[in-house]
Amino acid sequence: MTEAIQTTVLDLLVELAPEFEAGDIDLDEDLRDQLDIDSMDIHQLATRLYETFGVDVPESDRAELTTVRRCVAYIASNR
Repeated sequence: MTEAIQTTVLDLLVELAPEFEAGDIDLDEDLRDQLDIDSMDIHQLATRLYETFGVDVPESDRAELTTVRRCVAYIASNR
């Protein structure tokens, strides 16, 4: 289950940062630093997570979306 979530999260990140490929993204490195994304990109990611998984990520929780693994854990625990 979490592997499928991880694959989808990576695909969503590649949509946000198309200069990267899914295989280039470190699962434990901070997304903002690694992909050079900002708070607006995190907002878009949260929107896409809701559209894809039906998991609402309120603004107060968006600080938790720091790495791929943390995104996966958040989705898995809030489904």
